[in-house]
Amino acid sequence: MTGFAALLARDLRLVWRRPGDVMVVLAFFVVATVLFPLGIGPETNLLSRIAAGILWCAALFASLLSLDRLFAGDYEDGALDLLLLAPWPLELAALAKCLAHWIVTGLPLAVLAPLMGVVFGLSGEGLGALCLTLLVGTPTLSLVGGLAAALTLGARRGGALLALLALPLCVPTLIFGAGAVEAVAMGEGFATHLAILGALALMALATLPWAIAAALRQAGE
Repeated sequence: MTGFAALLARDLRLVWRRPGDVMVVLAFFVVATVLFPLGIGPETNLLSRIAAGILWCAALFASLLSLDRLFAGDYEDGALDLLLLAPWPLELAALAKCLAHWIVTGLPLAVLAPLMGVVFGLSGEGLGALCLTLLVGTPTLSLVGGLAAALTLGARRGGALLALLALPLCVPTLIFGAGAVEAVAMGEGFATHLAILGALALMALATLPWAIAAALRQAGE
């Protein structure tokens, strides 16, 4: 766990030295969500009906922006070889890097999304559901994206391949995340959707670090 904490702190320090990377992700999310009201028009009822899908899709695309560099820096400077030779499991290293990605992307998006939801006329309950579902669902996006980043490590046009691999695997999280907000808008509860999002996150946590570690070992050979 000491190595896990050290690697997590290292990645967070690297992000702190390059705050522009996080700002680009957040700026993309804001611009992508604002364009829809401008293009569709100020029809409040229509905007509130499509708000959940738009905000979740924008959060998904924004989280993919920084994934192509998740392992690329370690691959290029030789740090990946040190991780492969480290006396502690590579699965913990993969989990630490995915956690760092979630802290600097998923967590800010979950905080910012309710502010953007106001533009779409979401109710207070809908804004709360949006924030909560993003908090529970975005770790799955980071883990799935981490697997795609590891599989495309060193490949040409890795960013396009990463998106093609990650997007289909993120569809269940997207469906139940947006469905929770829509359920609140219809006056229903969203506990079932939230439970399914939590189950998807736990399933990803239990399986994907091992898959990421296997992909990293293959890339390091």
